[in-house]
Amino acid sequence: MLAYILRRLALILPTLFGIILINFIVVQFAPGGPVEQVIAQVTGTAADTTARISGAAGPETGAIGGKYRGAQGLDPEFIKRIEKQFGFDKPAHERFFLMLGQYARLDFGVSYFKDRPVIDLILEKLPVSISLGLWTTLLVYLISIPLGIGKAMRDGSKFDMWSSAAVVIGDAIPSFLFAVLLVVLFAGGSFVQWFPLRGLTSDNWAQLSLAGKVADYFWHLVLPVLAMVIGGFAGLTMLTKNSFMEEINKLYVLTARAKGLSEGRVLYGHVFRNAMLIVIAGFPGAFIGILFTSSLLIEVIFSLDGLGLLGFEAALKRDYPIMFGSLFIFTLLGLIVGLISDLMYVLIDPRIDFESRQA
Repeated sequence: MLAYILRRLALILPTLFGIILINFIVVQFAPGGPVEQVIAQVTGTAADTTARISGAAGPETGAIGGKYRGAQGLDPEFIKRIEKQFGFDKPAHERFFLMLGQYARLDFGVSYFKDRPVIDLILEKLPVSISLGLWTTLLVYLISIPLGIGKAMRDGSKFDMWSSAAVVIGDAIPSFLFAVLLVVLFAGGSFVQWFPLRGLTSDNWAQLSLAGKVADYFWHLVLPVLAMVIGGFAGLTMLTKNSFMEEINKLYVLTARAKGLSEGRVLYGHVFRNAMLIVIAGFPGAFIGILFTSSLLIEVIFSLDGLGLLGFEAALKRDYPIMFGSLFIFTLLGLIVGLISDLMYVLIDPRIDFESRQA
């Protein structure tokens, strides 16, 4: 098992390198880079402000200004200073390896437009995304596992058919679309305003008692977490059901029943551990998936200042340090969690041997 772990750890660096390289190349061809973003801001300001920033503004566009959309009329020296500020005075390959050197020192740079270290911004937004990811994952498991077991034990019954209809509807409706519906119905969109629409806490949160703070926190979480749970419980429910159905039909279950064991003893003493292997071992991966992917649009819709909203704004503004820094951290975390998931499989069922499979 140690050799398998070492191989997986050795693959992390080339995998990280490949993912960062591919994304870096794609971004180089994307229009509207940070230099163009600043040019757009400058050309949208008053003429005296432009002159004050650039030092001069000639009627002709230089060769440098011609590279950027909307640079007509700006002093080429001003554009050179912008390029130097963002590091675009260097070739792309040089910028790429300089970035990798910074990441090797765990230095993720400073945001172009927020003027703060990227790691500080990520740590500041992380609690919001962890709140969404943790509570969503826990609720998804608390709903899906009992529901999946119930469906497996009552396969073909009316309960199975009606619950399957709910699962299909939950799987078909995207989380963000359900979030919009919740806003319209319960957050003052068109009907009632029972729940807040912005943030995870109220403005007077600091003045509330401990019980009031807890209640206020969960009051703000209701709609975003509910929207994410709807999109996540369907797949896990069917996975649980199918896993139980497969185990129930195995020979050892028939043998246990033939020995006169009660149905509860057979189900929870024999079937549950084997059937729950894939479900429970997948918990870390499910949490990371919900934390870094499913919450993006939810955070935007509910104005939650988390990692999803941070990444969304960074992509719009082409804030490359945030984009690549968060990509590096999340990819590294995802690779490590993938290894942890494999180790959990072995912990839950020692019969699994990844090393022999690699051989």
